[in-house]
Amino acid sequence: MNTRKWLTAAATVLIAGGAHAADVAYPAKPVRIMVGANAGGGTDIIARMLAEKFQLALKQPFVVENRPGASNTIAADVTAKAPADGYTLLVATNTGQAIAPHMMKLGFDPLTALQPVGLVVVVPNVLVVGATTPYQSVQDLVTAAKAKPGDLKYASSGIGSTQHIAGEAFDLAAGIKTTHVPYKGSSQAHVDILSGEVQMMFDTTSSAMPQIKAGKFRPLAVTSPARAAELPNVPTIAEAGYPAAEMTTWYGLYVTGGAPKPVVDLLAAELKKTLALPDVQARLKGLGGEPGNLTPEQFAKLNRDEYDRFGKLIKTANIRAE
Repeated sequence: MNTRKWLTAAATVLIAGGAHAADVAYPAKPVRIMVGANAGGGTDIIARMLAEKFQLALKQPFVVENRPGASNTIAADVTAKAPADGYTLLVATNTGQAIAPHMMKLGFDPLTALQPVGLVVVVPNVLVVGATTPYQSVQDLVTAAKAKPGDLKYASSGIGSTQHIAGEAFDLAAGIKTTHVPYKGSSQAHVDILSGEVQMMFDTTSSAMPQIKAGKFRPLAVTSPARAAELPNVPTIAEAGYPAAEMTTWYGLYVTGGAPKPVVDLLAAELKKTLALPDVQARLKGLGGEPGNLTPEQFAKLNRDEYDRFGKLIKTANIRAE
């Protein structure tokens, strides 16, 4: 029996609760993929890409449901409290899984109530301003912020998001004061950057690249340790003089905690095959990202390590939910 048939057969027995329903294979009905951000943002783009590929491979609908707000934790809460049968998945970022738990009271434990399936992609954050603003460099922003403390506004996709934490870290590193304006997802923030309501954002490249490519956003620095392949002429935040403001965002696939291991293994295997597809690699790299290649166990370790790292950072910097 090949691996796929074994996984399907094992999942059948475990999901059905025994041999009484051994003729039911996973997935035997539509699967929903929860997303904690609005349509059009980076998380949504990635979730819909996975839904398309999983649906083709597993012959069942994979339906994306957007539940934005509360630093992506509303969608995570729905997933954590769903039946542990593998029919509710979550595409999440380190925002909801490693940052938000240290800033707000959650109704679930993100380290146990959500089972990591695999790392999808890691992307840098990029400091962008509207193309019509006068700011041509990171130093231009610092100079303006020092001249009028609190006058410059920076957008984020929500309180406790990597965009928020990057902005706070930048303020500390540069010795300036800017004003944080949280939104329910990056797409809403983009509207106000383009209108001039807010001036800047440490957005993910997965979300910001379409606006950058359209000439509507001006990228001033990427917050990853190295320059982004899709933005080779844009300096890193360290090259701009502020290494303490480095920040990357990762996107991962989760299932409700307690889901049968054969189902987790099947999803992990399908994710691995999906990430190896040339068109998927091209799409992820086009968003400025590096496709993931971790087992569920390795991804779980990354999740816990990031949880601990951000917990220390938030405490040291005294970052609070507003």
